[in-house]
Formats: sequence, structure tokens, C-alpha cells
Amino acid sequence: MPHGQLPLLQRIKFMETLLEVTLGRFEIRRAPFRKNDLLRAWDAADEYLLNHLAAQENLGSDSSLTILNDSFGALSVALNAYQPTALSDSYLSQQATRTNLDLNGISRDSVRLLDSLVVPDAGIDYLLIKVPKTLGLLEYQLHSLRPLLKPNVKIIAAGMVKNLPSSVWKLLERLIGPATTSLAVKKARLIFAALDPAIKLPNNPYPVCYPLENTRFLVCNHANVFSRDSLDIGTRFLLQHLPDYSAYRDFIDLGCGNGVVGLMLADRHPDANLCFVDESFMAIASARENFQSAFGGERQARFAVNDGLDGFPDRSADCVVCNPPFHQQHTVGGHIAWQMFRKAHQVLRKGGELRVIGNRHLNYHLSLKKLFGHCEQVASNAKFVIFSCIKR
Repeated sequence: MPHGQLPLLQRIKFMETLLEVTLGRFEIRRAPFRKNDLLRAWDAADEYLLNHLAAQENLGSDSSLTILNDSFGALSVALNAYQPTALSDSYLSQQATRTNLDLNGISRDSVRLLDSLVVPDAGIDYLLIKVPKTLGLLEYQLHSLRPLLKPNVKIIAAGMVKNLPSSVWKLLERLIGPATTSLAVKKARLIFAALDPAIKLPNNPYPVCYPLENTRFLVCNHANVFSRDSLDIGTRFLLQHLPDYSAYRDFIDLGCGNGVVGLMLADRHPDANLCFVDESFMAIASARENFQSAFGGERQARFAVNDGLDGFPDRSADCVVCNPPFHQQHTVGGHIAWQMFRKAHQVLRKGGELRVIGNRHLNYHLSLKKLFGHCEQVASNAKFVIFSCIKR
């Protein structure tokens, strides 16, 4: 039955995941998948960019398309006929793209997925950019891809107006060339940059390194790592209240970022096994490099780019330490933290501990009590609270 003939409530639910643009109609879902998710997997900037490409650009079958920061695969799926290359720092983004290709009966081979630290192996005719939340990531990407841009390359950045500060224009003009903007449509805007071959590319400023205060360690962070220029205040507070139970052997630094928490756990527990987990490729690269710099070949650890603890064996860890994100790109919500807590409960052995830090207003203790039956406050200050939960 055509979706227009379905009962109203069913049509509303159907349309929540149906992207309709000039290039076609595509089923697109967010990741991680949640039943009755009311948030769309694309925004008006995705629609604007796709409709512009269909109406204004003469895309040929041999055009080389590179897509940056495609949130959940909407751009990659809609442009699958052109065999695009999609670069993302998000494991979840790549998983969503694969799932959405499957949902639409499109071969996964039609889109080449690369992580943010890899560059394509061919020249670029079209560089399509969803402007990321962290402009340092965009800066790194432009540095990395500039040598691959063909002389007549078309560079189009897309974003919601509220997420497009003037620094985006300035960055494009500093590293690429003159930039112009479109009219706003549905609060979205496109930025067009023209390649200026006379611009001399400065040195790529990433990764950023700094000495970790009160330690012998040097910490290096890739461009998309949270608080890459210095130790953030939440982590600083957490480092003052790390688990110190000597019987713990298997630790997981969940949502590890640059791995500083796991690094300090390893330093304080010489016989411990450490596992670093994050969904950011740059975070895991930073954690691995920082651990190897600190311990060389004397200590081994596991590093996993993953959707939280998905796939980890039950009852395989003694302690999980977690500083969960409360936003996904520009969307604020507690579902990612809840998923982290739930999986941590499964992965912990009996008597194992989940230690969590969060902003006071997030009220993590309510979720933690539901899972563990109890929740102890370890420490707090004006902004953060640290909780400990023991699996019984």
C-alpha cells in the first residue's frame, strides 16, 4: 500500500525515517537504533545539499565524490550511484551507513567508508562537507585532503545556520580559497569554496601535545578529541577519585577519549589489564599513542573502536570507569549514557565496580540505581558528581 494511503499515525511513523529528495526516497535511521526514536537521522542541511547537487551540479558517473562527516549515512546512501568515499571519525556513523544501505537494498560496496585518519587514494572532483561540531576536525580534514583536490574541484559545505559560525568561512578561506554562501532554506545553508592554488598550506597543527600535570607523561590528542589542548576539568576531578581496590585486574576505560584515565589506572595498578573503548577513531588513536609513549613495550593494552561495550563478554571485567557523553553531535540526550551503564552492568563480574562521573544536573544516580539497586556518591564539587556502583 502506498504510504499516502496508510492511516495517519502509521504514516507519521513511516515518514520519520523516509528521506525524500530529488535523487529519490530512502529509508534512513539513526544509530544506535532505538525503538520509537523521534529524532530523524538527517537534517535540512542534508536535504538542501542533496537537492542542490541534483538541480545545479552536473554530476557524471565518473565524478569522484568524497563526503565528510555524514552523520548517519543520508548523503552516502542518496549518492550511492556515484560510488562515493565517505570519511568519518565516528564508528556509529559508519555502522549506520552500512545499516541504511542494507535497508534500501543497496550494496555496501557502493560506498567506501574510511576513518578520519585515512585519506582517499584518488583525486577529488566533489568535496561534500557536513560541518562537524568540532572545527578542529574540519581543519585537520582540509589539511589532509587539500593535496587531493583537482583544479576544478567543487567544494560544498552544509550545515544548519545555528551551527555555522563565521569561523567556518574563515577556515575555508584560509586553507582552500574564496567562500560564498547560499540563501538559507529551512534554517540550513550551503557554503561554496573555490580552490585557490596560490594559497600555501601551513603545517597541520594536529595532533596537539601537552605535559600531563603532576605526572611524567606527555599527552597527544588528535583533532577530534574532547578538550584536546589541555586536561578538562571533569577528567581532572575524576583522576583525583579513581578506584584503588588492589584486587581489580581487568579495567575498562569506557568512552576513553585520549585515554588519560586508563593511563593513570595502568600506572597505579602495575599488574592490571587495560582496555580502552571509544566510538571515535581519533580518540582510540590518541589513547593508543599515549599508552605506548608512556609504557613502550613494557605494558600491553587493548584498544577498541566500538559502540560502547557491544559484543564484550558478560562478566569479563572487574572495573569500568566511564565519563559518558550527554550529546550525540548537536543532539543532547541521555540514551548513550544509559546504554553504556546497561552494558557495563552486564560486562562486570560479581563484585565488580562501575565508576561514573557526570555533570550534577544529569542525575545519573537515578539510572544507576535502577540497574544496580544502589549507588554510592564518591565525591562531588560545584559541577560534577562521581558515583560508584558495585554489582551484587
